Amino acid sequence: MNTYSPSSDQFTPAHCDLHFNRVGYGAMQLAGPHVWGPPKDRAGALGVLREAVALGINHIDTADFYGPHVTNELIREALHPYRDGLTIVTKVGFVRGADQSWMPAAAPQQLRDAVHSNLRNLGLDALDVVNFRAPGLDGADGSSIGEALAVLAELKKEGLVRHVGLSNVDARQVAEAQRITPIVCVQNHYNLVHRGDDALIDTLAAQAIAYVPFFPLGGFTPLQSSTLNEVAAAMQASPMQVALAWLLQRSPNLLVIPGTSSVAHVRQNVAAGALVLDAAALAALNAL
Repeated sequence: MNTYSPSSDQFTPAHCDLHFNRVGYGAMQLAGPHVWGPPKDRAGALGVLREAVALGINHIDTADFYGPHVTNELIREALHPYRDGLTIVTKVGFVRGADQSWMPAAAPQQLRDAVHSNLRNLGLDALDVVNFRAPGLDGADGSSIGEALAVLAELKKEGLVRHVGLSNVDARQVAEAQRITPIVCVQNHYNLVHRGDDALIDTLAAQAIAYVPFFPLGGFTPLQSSTLNEVAAAMQASPMQVALAWLLQRSPNLLVIPGTSSVAHVRQNVAAGALVLDAAALAALNAL
């Protein structure tokens, strides 16, 4: 693979002054097992964040309910004061129960409290992007999100939130949100073998709205495919690098945020940006 710099491939959403390098980093895996508690290796987690930024990543995805609070506190310790151009995207709409459960928390005061908690733990006066993580643990549930978006629009007017995004939503929910405030990004479950959002991706691309796949490499169950392995072997790359390259070639509005607690894997994920899949490789992977 050729030497790759994330800054060589950027996307700027409509209604937005942020320039996202399309290869980013998702911080969820820095917390302990099941996204709960501190990491086993705190120094290693801090090193991963610093290496990500050193490699040119300028987009870090997080949430104060990771840990809870753990990933935000690590980001602040590793990177504050933040370098110019670094965008931290966080999420609100859920909290963690004492039993490690994931519980919707979208009442107006809960959303306000979550924004202030993110500000405090990240050491910021305003949040670059806040995604409302809509209800539904197995995908979008189609419920109205208007009340929650109205709260985020108010927080935007107050200067505590600069831009608003969405997570775990369907096309109807995106349209509902857009009637309330401009949306700069949508973060949903999508990867090489989980393609239910193909039509939504194309719609968002036409509107210059970023689409950010979560679980881009399969999440807690990594992608496995003999075809993927064969394409990777032919390209002298890892299967996960090929899966990321496929996402980057899927549409110019896709931003990838693979997560890892390994410095070596951060380097491999960034290097995936240099991969170019030819027509035969794309055809084979598209057939999965």
